[in-house]
Amino acid sequence: MNQKIDTMKKLIYIAFISAATLTACSDDFLERPPLNSVSEDTFWQSEEDVYLAVNALYADLPADGLIYEDGATDIAHAQNPWESTATDVSSGVVNTTLDAGWSYIDKRKANYFLDNVDKAEMSETLKERYKAEVRFIRAFSYFRMVSKFGDVPLVTSELGFSEEELNIPRTPEEEVYAFILAELEEVAEVLPTSYSGGKPNEVGRITKGAALALKARVHLYIQQFEEAAHAAQEVMELGYELFTVNEELDVDKEDDYSQFIDFTDSQQEQEFRLALRSYEGLFHEVNNGNKEVILDRQFIKQEQPNSLNTLLIEGGEGGWSSVTPTQNLVDAYQSFLTGEDITPDSKEARAENYSKEDKTDFVKEFKNRDPRFYATVLFETAPWNALTKAGNYTFAWKEGGNNMSRTGYNFRKLVDPKANVDNLDSYTNMVILRYAEVLLTYAEAKNEVSGPDNSIYDAIDQIRKRVGMPVLDRNKVSTKEQLREAIRKERMVELALEGQRYMDIRRWETAPEVMTDIYSISNSRIQQRVWNDKLYLMPVPQNQIDLSYGVLEQNPGY
Repeated sequence: MNQKIDTMKKLIYIAFISAATLTACSDDFLERPPLNSVSEDTFWQSEEDVYLAVNALYADLPADGLIYEDGATDIAHAQNPWESTATDVSSGVVNTTLDAGWSYIDKRKANYFLDNVDKAEMSETLKERYKAEVRFIRAFSYFRMVSKFGDVPLVTSELGFSEEELNIPRTPEEEVYAFILAELEEVAEVLPTSYSGGKPNEVGRITKGAALALKARVHLYIQQFEEAAHAAQEVMELGYELFTVNEELDVDKEDDYSQFIDFTDSQQEQEFRLALRSYEGLFHEVNNGNKEVILDRQFIKQEQPNSLNTLLIEGGEGGWSSVTPTQNLVDAYQSFLTGEDITPDSKEARAENYSKEDKTDFVKEFKNRDPRFYATVLFETAPWNALTKAGNYTFAWKEGGNNMSRTGYNFRKLVDPKANVDNLDSYTNMVILRYAEVLLTYAEAKNEVSGPDNSIYDAIDQIRKRVGMPVLDRNKVSTKEQLREAIRKERMVELALEGQRYMDIRRWETAPEVMTDIYSISNSRIQQRVWNDKLYLMPVPQNQIDLSYGVLEQNPGY
């Protein structure tokens, strides 16, 4: 189900699922679809029917909207409140009119499938695999919801019309997590480790690795560290690898990084450049489905593009700057030369340096950084010749300009420059689960269980070596507490803009410290942020409580 398999039109047949299960009843808090939208007598008959139904359900996997998860955190600013709830959530001014993702549409679609698929005459082995794929999608949906809201109604079959069936109280989150983990455990036993290609075994379908990687993430989030480490270890034995490249494109060679990095020799410069290209190339369309990807959200060529280029590119190049880096993210990137934390300028000194016509002093702050910094963040004078047809592109911030960043930075990560040059839509897949996250999960969980050991350092070192960073100094980072802090920093920069930070700062309980006002490089406060502990959970939308006749109860503090 990747760009190589055009025969898999998983979203072309969305009309089936839309008719069968997407149409929501406005008077029903579980969004009950009309029963007569699709004739079960005429649809659930053949293997082809089931194939198309499963493919359509893949549309419910998280997509490019994941960037707004980070836009609700300390590392990114979502500047357009009409695009998502991230602007309101990050401000801390949240009330019960906000809907942060309380939805049962996708869950009902999965339940509808599972309740009807046995009517079709087809291979039982294939049918069980399809069921496993759908059960994964449903489990993922419940995981995203329970993470945001805590207790949620757990519904695992189609509902009827009675008041008792429609108005279901919230299930304790412990039971919801237990359901999710049990589902992932069971489907991991059914799903293959890989697919050979061709219908109905398209590369990109949900695999055993995806089930175990998500299982590891769930265990980590709920602090079941021993189980998280075990699940991650299982994935680490399946043959995934970190993505790397061995050479640069000619246009990439035109970017001058000697102005930013004090290279000791040409070999170090080459290592830096390949490290940068490896990290950024992981997220480009040409490398869709690479060896690091465990699961990604597919986009159909010529049918359904993603919106990442539009949302992330700056206004001067036709983008919207919808989600942009904050200074907190910029300050997190360590020294390429030493592997140590950097000492950032004060916001006052930064603004003074930026105000000068000669930006030499301003740019000094961004010298000798982790290659992931240059692959992730566009800052004043940063080169990126591949972004434009004419080349010679350097980022220049136009404060107050139309569709320009308010922080002074733009994201480069997740932007596909080739699509921008060709003036075409981007069809880059959105990575949902990848091997680097599994390594980080293993490292964090294993450290919490038993403290530092060589396997933990080795996992982190793999990630740092891929991007040319010095490995952790095992003498300086030698205690559980020191290693915990190092792992958290690594997650922050490695997984930036991939939708992990929102839950990280909540499960670590660091949100009260990091969710502070954000400022631009000119020292203008661009968003006031407040924290209240009620924000560990989002509110149940009041209209859903009303539709349930009071059966649903509100989270504390709202």
